[in-house]
Amino acid sequence: MTRPVVAITIGRSNYTRMFGPDALARLDELATVVHHEADGPADKDALLELLPGARACITSWGVAPLDADVVAAAGSLEAMAHMGSSVKRFLSDAIWEREIRVTSAGVTLARDVAETTLGLMIVGRKRIWPLGRHVSHGGWRDSPTWDRWDARELTRSTVGIVGASNVGRHVIELLAPFETTILVADPFLGDDDADALGVERVELDELIDRSDVVSLHCPENEQTRHLLNADMLARLRDGALLVNTARGGLVDEAALIDELSTGRIFAFLDVTDPEPPALDSPLRRLDNVVVTPHIAGCIENCNRMGELAVEEVRRALAGEPAVYEIRRDMLDRIA
Repeated sequence: MTRPVVAITIGRSNYTRMFGPDALARLDELATVVHHEADGPADKDALLELLPGARACITSWGVAPLDADVVAAAGSLEAMAHMGSSVKRFLSDAIWEREIRVTSAGVTLARDVAETTLGLMIVGRKRIWPLGRHVSHGGWRDSPTWDRWDARELTRSTVGIVGASNVGRHVIELLAPFETTILVADPFLGDDDADALGVERVELDELIDRSDVVSLHCPENEQTRHLLNADMLARLRDGALLVNTARGGLVDEAALIDELSTGRIFAFLDVTDPEPPALDSPLRRLDNVVVTPHIAGCIENCNRMGELAVEEVRRALAGEPAVYEIRRDMLDRIA
């Protein structure tokens, strides 16, 4: 019996980061593996050369989209296992027309982003960054400027989660020991799901009004771009913490800079719009905002994504249900 062919398209320089040795060994047991031998991810020409004859492929950040030309050349392709935060930009209508099964290992990345988010909530409520600078400049708790950066606790605060996505749900899970009141704004979240999560489902304006911490976990699209506009940002309560580990375009950045300039709120931004912020952007110098360079997800070790991608390939070849399948009707809900 002829062994199935599986193509890895991510480029050799990304193997250590994305695959542990056990995952690659498992893949070799399942199929004849063909590799994109260049260091970087496969471009369209490389996909046209690599995918003919393959029943499944593994993709990740930087790989060219599987457009109509690529899908037409990959006549045997039945499944695509993607490793990354979103598979949406790598897809085309041709994928759905051919009924190629698409899966995403990004669900494992969600845990990394959620853990980072929780950390930012804790140190943000405690005002660790500005207070550290305050001390380095000679200050202490009895200094005249202490009241400006009053340290607070995450425990028993009210946390607003905008988007019950994979990341948002992981954040909710991680918040359990902190006895927080959790509000969630998400048009796709039903009452039964909210009850199961132990959260209160509210509209965005109510979430903004009531929350001590607002954390963004929804995709950026036509409906959500600048979801936090000037009016919404002005409604944040004094001392509120805004955390964005999702997409920079969810926030009207000019309006955010204006609001931050009042000193009323504090923000942790792992994403900006544009990214990176301009060298002269006030986001780089205001005392009450910390910008990190889009590092909330896994950086050095993304092996969990590789393990899940290999498992998705195994399931596809065996005719078993996927762990996390992406359907066409889900695209409006993912980043």
